[in-house]
Amino acid sequence: MKGEMNLAKQAVHDKLKSQINTAEAKLNTLKARAESAKANVEIKAIGELLVAKPTIKQVHELEKSADDHWENAKRQLEAKVSDFEKAVKAMESKLKGS
Repeated sequence: MKGEMNLAKQAVHDKLKSQINTAEAKLNTLKARAESAKANVEIKAIGELLVAKPTIKQVHELEKSADDHWENAKRQLEAKVSDFEKAVKAMESKLKGS
């Protein structure tokens, strides 16, 4: 009788251990998917910022602008630089919050 009880306890123990292992494996898979999705979003956002980077590197164009176009070129470049800085700060905050 005692041997049967030990076998029954062992069977319950093994079953519960298997269920826990399965649940942990599923959790790890979900975590990996979430990290991958998050990384993909971050990579995409950083890629978009890198695309914008050459646009703001037009400082040399400002130097070449004729006096009558200089103020307009300056305002446009200042706006682009400001937008770029805001986007970089937003990405930085997002990455710190993760």
